Amino acid sequence: MITNGFTFVAFLVLLAGIIVIVEKKSNSKIFNYIPGVVMLYFFAMLLATFGLWEKTDSVNTYYKGVKDNLLPAMIFLMLLRCDLRKIFKLGPKMLIGFFSASISIGVGFVVSYAIFKGFFPADTWKSFAALAGSWMGGTGNMAAIQGALNVPDSAMGYTLLIDSIDYSIWVMILLALVPFGHLFNKWTKADTKVIDEIGRELEKDKENMRTTIEFSDMIILLGSSLMVSSLSQALSVHLPQSDFLTVGTWTVIIATVIGVLCALTPFGKLPGSSQISNVMLYIIIGLIASRANFAELTQAPIYIVAGFVILIVHAVVLAIIAKIFKLDLFTCGVASLANIGGVASAPILAASYSEALIPIGVLMAMLGYVVGTGGGLFVGKILSML
Repeated sequence: MITNGFTFVAFLVLLAGIIVIVEKKSNSKIFNYIPGVVMLYFFAMLLATFGLWEKTDSVNTYYKGVKDNLLPAMIFLMLLRCDLRKIFKLGPKMLIGFFSASISIGVGFVVSYAIFKGFFPADTWKSFAALAGSWMGGTGNMAAIQGALNVPDSAMGYTLLIDSIDYSIWVMILLALVPFGHLFNKWTKADTKVIDEIGRELEKDKENMRTTIEFSDMIILLGSSLMVSSLSQALSVHLPQSDFLTVGTWTVIIATVIGVLCALTPFGKLPGSSQISNVMLYIIIGLIASRANFAELTQAPIYIVAGFVILIVHAVVLAIIAKIFKLDLFTCGVASLANIGGVASAPILAASYSEALIPIGVLMAMLGYVVGTGGGLFVGKILSML
């Protein structure tokens, strides 16, 4: 049994590394449906259930210190690649599609929680807020909201369960609909010529970016992210507090704003920010999972059903908006996955239509990182009042 805090963190980082290597080297199709970060959560949670580590003072100190300090740093780095000027190049219909997907997901959460809240504990709205952050942005946004709202780590097991099972099925449905795009476009009376032109322009912009990561890039990105984390935490204690706007919430908001602003400067063009932020994300997810327990997942089926209700409402509302604004299936599908799946799956769906459209999927997913945390917190605020 692990009782030393440093050994505890070291083991989780090693576990994350092993899973990433296996995902990269393995030909198994299981990683097409269960991302490595979810696999990490599963195994860390399994080991916690079997009592591989004990919650000693040393373990608790390292857990809190590493998690609280890495979270704002990860948020900052995650947003450095989100240049809003490039995102605005997507054009009005693309942005309408993206925000329509975000809004319809939010509506789905409100409807689903209103239906099933009688089956859940009183504070389950916090877990749903974290899931909303993930489904409007990515796993990083989910971790940010978990920290902002102080969601118990034990409650995050249900969140990851929905995020894995419901999301996987949703990806398969959207990929299966690709051959029927012309029928959907005929129904909405959509014009796809503009999309092809935007895809070609974004591909040219991508070719001009430096991709080789140098030592100087890594050290300045790491140092600045940790400094932003320190600054965010220092400022947050001086801002007005409420039941919703806690110190943790302010820390996340400050780190988000700094990241979005720095993305507009040459600093945002440094390669390596996504790689370092992913390292931090895996460490944070491992830490969260280390406090969860399979024995606590007694209501798994009802949570999974609630997740499907969210997706059904999302699909219906998004289809209605598509009809009103004459959006095509590509825009709707990629906007949906840019929210729910993030940068891991939106480009895959975009590529199933045309490889020239991959940059659109990437940019829309990046926009999700920008709005995911705020969107999830807003949904959480509504759910807390139900």
